[in-house]
Amino acid sequence: MDLYEYQAREMFESHGVPVLPGLIATTPEEAQQEAEHLHDGLLVVKAQVKTGGRGKAGGVKLASTPQEARDRAGEILGMDIKGHTVHTVLIAEGADIAAEYYFSILLDRSNRTHLAMCSREGGMDIETLARERPEALARVPLSPFRGIDEGVALEILEAAGFTPEEQVRIAPVLVLLWDVYRDEDATLVEVNPLVSTPDGRVIALDGKVTLDDNAAFRHPDHAALADISAEDPREAAAKAAGLNYVRLEGEVGIIGNGAGLVMSTLDVVALAGEELRVRPANFLDIGGGASAEVMARGLDVILGDEQVRSVLVNVFGGITACDEVARGILGALDQLGERAHKPLVVRLDGNKVAEGRKILAAAAHPLVHMSDTMDGAARLAAELAAEERPAPSHAPARA
Repeated sequence: MDLYEYQAREMFESHGVPVLPGLIATTPEEAQQEAEHLHDGLLVVKAQVKTGGRGKAGGVKLASTPQEARDRAGEILGMDIKGHTVHTVLIAEGADIAAEYYFSILLDRSNRTHLAMCSREGGMDIETLARERPEALARVPLSPFRGIDEGVALEILEAAGFTPEEQVRIAPVLVLLWDVYRDEDATLVEVNPLVSTPDGRVIALDGKVTLDDNAAFRHPDHAALADISAEDPREAAAKAAGLNYVRLEGEVGIIGNGAGLVMSTLDVVALAGEELRVRPANFLDIGGGASAEVMARGLDVILGDEQVRSVLVNVFGGITACDEVARGILGALDQLGERAHKPLVVRLDGNKVAEGRKILAAAAHPLVHMSDTMDGAARLAAELAAEERPAPSHAPARA
């Protein structure tokens, strides 16, 4: 679960990480009222969205009075930033900045370890820095048993090129940020920028935190951090149904049993649909079960997506045999009734595949198309999606 910046700052503050005071508002009037509770001087009004690039999109603005904070909030609220609508703004006290740094701790899945990244050049797109000037970004693997204590913090800062005096000032903040990462079961804690003020203070001016949903049972308080209104309704429905679903931007709905099989299916569909300009519409793993009820829940989520033009069901029968999968598909179509109106391509393999194909063939459902291979199924699903694509509208010619 990704947190909004204001939630990350509150979490930082609870662990002793130095942050500046800030308050949130959902209307321009609230923004003015909240700004009046902050110290006089420079204020920053920041869009609260779970994506980067807010500054470039105009979602971060300066104000010097509560009235200006109200005006800036009015400009930001309702904005669309990379598909995210701004419903909340953070009004925070500004800082006198002497230097900006970058620091993050993340779960490095490829190397199966934790990783600290640090740079003297903060406040900019870290992806661009890592690509264009990788030597400016220190990467230090972390032991999960030791984490970041004072000694490790000094090693990180030295690797990033900080002076001994800077290291002494900044190291305690890195230790506290590790406390956040460890104690909150996070997979990412990022501060960009981590700033130094002219009087020598070190402050987390921004914050990004991703929490590990697998550890939610240890943190019942984290449930209150979820913003249900910001969730994709299909993803929320799938989650409530116990399905692993991620919406993408394509036209071919994907259902499979097993994350590896679904990922492979996405790749094959993407390749098959390249010339037809057709892409996968989602990731949906129904797990080991493919009963009528489970299949109906999966199909209901996918078919409710207006961008989906066809559906590919790719199942390898194991514990759940293909004949049961076939019955599940037909049962799901019966349950959905008129809600099922888009073509389905079904590819079955594995345990009792012959029986499963025979059941589907005998049913002769008008929406169901069968294919023996994954490549063939992907091609057929892509072709059906292309055929179902609405024809482009043309304005009437003028005389």
